Amino acid sequence: MVKIKSIALDTGGTMTDSFIIDETGNFTVGKAQTTPARESEGILNSIADSLHYRGITLAESGESVEALVYSGTAMLNRLLEREGNSNIGVIVNAGFEDLLRLGRALQCWIWLDYGGRLHAREHEHPEPLIPRKQIKGVRGRINFWGEELIPLYKEDARKAVRELLNKGVESICVCLLCSYMNESHEMQVERIAKEVMKEMDKDVPIILSSEHNPVRGETPRLNALIIEQYAAEPSRKQLIGIAERLKEKGVPAPLRILTTYGGTISPYHKTLIPTMVSGPIGGMIGTKFIAEKYGIKNLVSSDVGGTSFDVGLVMERYVPAKWESSLGKFILNIPMIALDSIGAGTGMYVKYNDISDRLEFGPESAGYKIGVCNEQSGVETVTMTDCSIILGYLNPDYFLGGKIKLNKNRAFKYIEEQLADPLKADPYITARGALDLIEINMKNHLNGMIQGLGFRPENYTLISFGGAGPLHVAGYAQDLKFQDILIPEWAPAFSAFGCACADHSYRHERSVDLVMTPDGGMDGFVASMMSSTWTDLKIEISKEFEKEGRDTSEMEFRPSLRMQYFGMFDDLEVQSPVVELTSQYSTEKDHYVSEDLIELTRRYNELFEQIFRRGTTSPELGYHITKAIGTGVVPVPKPKLPEEELSNEKPDDEASKGNRDLFWRKSWHDASLWEMSLLKAGNIINGPAVIEAPATTLVVPPGYRVKLDKHRIFHMEV
Repeated sequence: MVKIKSIALDTGGTMTDSFIIDETGNFTVGKAQTTPARESEGILNSIADSLHYRGITLAESGESVEALVYSGTAMLNRLLEREGNSNIGVIVNAGFEDLLRLGRALQCWIWLDYGGRLHAREHEHPEPLIPRKQIKGVRGRINFWGEELIPLYKEDARKAVRELLNKGVESICVCLLCSYMNESHEMQVERIAKEVMKEMDKDVPIILSSEHNPVRGETPRLNALIIEQYAAEPSRKQLIGIAERLKEKGVPAPLRILTTYGGTISPYHKTLIPTMVSGPIGGMIGTKFIAEKYGIKNLVSSDVGGTSFDVGLVMERYVPAKWESSLGKFILNIPMIALDSIGAGTGMYVKYNDISDRLEFGPESAGYKIGVCNEQSGVETVTMTDCSIILGYLNPDYFLGGKIKLNKNRAFKYIEEQLADPLKADPYITARGALDLIEINMKNHLNGMIQGLGFRPENYTLISFGGAGPLHVAGYAQDLKFQDILIPEWAPAFSAFGCACADHSYRHERSVDLVMTPDGGMDGFVASMMSSTWTDLKIEISKEFEKEGRDTSEMEFRPSLRMQYFGMFDDLEVQSPVVELTSQYSTEKDHYVSEDLIELTRRYNELFEQIFRRGTTSPELGYHITKAIGTGVVPVPKPKLPEEELSNEKPDDEASKGNRDLFWRKSWHDASLWEMSLLKAGNIINGPAVIEAPATTLVVPPGYRVKLDKHRIFHMEV
């Protein structure tokens, strides 16, 4: 029996995917309906579906698993749909009680599409996650250098804690100015809070920003602290439950969760916010894997799920990371592979607004309940999936391979009553209009991400994945003129595939703020400080692996840093070829010179030119090294792409499933139907056509065609 070496999981709002790799590198994909109340059930069902193709069970093969990685969108969906735990108290500096409401200028437009970013009339502040009455101010001040300017007013802290506890908050977040430089005031607040709780016979967690995310940036630091409690912490119990359930099933490998920066952490880790977008991050890691295998320099990923639409860029085979990221319209100061998410998915509710006399979608989503077409769901509001059903895109008898039967007539009835009749329009045109609405939003978001960096879609290849990516890709990629459009056969489990491509790793960072002057006079000091910091980070990461019982000799340490031209606002991450930066005294220049630092500045200059083609390098200003970064990596078994002999362009008759009426734009078309798994490498399918699989559906509109390559990736062209 073939041994299973790695299991990667991706739990979305609608479907749960499993990606299982054996000892030879071959993989199988499983899919099951997500079970939000008890995620482990959906995960076990998905694993069983994947192992079914091998004729084995988890009980028979689980003991050989060496790597177990989880990614999911539960936390992100909770934030996007505003369904988190808002019963949170916050303590800030007096005078900053409205910081959460005011935010930063960047926060009111960073999540908009390209056109929206240009026009200030569309800028708006996101609705705060917690009410103003749950935010209290205390007097006291630490300055930028970590010096105490005004002592903490202890009575202010006592009063604030007492008032919050009387309001029944379930946790208290403390975020004071410059606490990342000096945590003393926050620690005093914590001590006072514990005293007050003892007096009041109450006990709630106290979370300090100086322990949670001690970095610059008051607004993103406060956002991260609140979102941890609002959306991330409520998932901890579920994650621990998944780990325990899989252990009961005989899987010895510890569960690790994919992070926003591509590493993995334990569900017992003190902070879970780095895992907020682990699902989409898995997609980005998979995108990089495909870029390397196909030799594609610029690749843009697009992930369409039931709740969100996620976009990320691979540029010159480099996956950019950013410190300040935007999630659910809020900026956060957590390291993250550069991608952006908007609430736009197939589970989104579509409603008629009688004031504006138009259709609107979201932010609520039916998620795993699918839509009104699923009679057992109890859903009474039309979703995007309902629209796709009546337009002929989806087969109501083949959803999840027929495991869930959908009612097309019921979907039509609700669309007619809720949307078409109020608009006095044809139900089919109305349904198509609803899909146009969401696909235009996807398209604008995609275009904005690319053009915001000074590029054009013509510079990129697009890869589409997620269970609904193949369904909508023709719509949201229309007129963008990508070099190529890739759609993997395993698109519905592509994020899980990306998880399987990720190594076990820890990433630690430390602010250093070192300046390299144009004359190089400080290079000796900078080289010494960076070497010392990397050594400390390596020791810290080694301890993380030791806690897990890992042999640290297996660990590969990868040093890097974030730097920028002096005076700039944004930094970039540069890999270092060495852990220890050396320097030698130069009598000619009368100071120490480091060839290693010169190499790092050369790499930074090249990277800057690759990313900001419309910008210019400015080495004459000198350089500012903002952070030292260390990543410890232990490799895990990787998947390998399937490889088949090319067949004829004409598909075999056995792959055909007949024909079905398909509505595209404003008319009906006779579309050919095909079973995806029965198509062979080299086959070409001309639109109008629908290519079906148990876990996804690829729509090929009139005027389009797709070709299946030897790695079972479809290439779409107009």
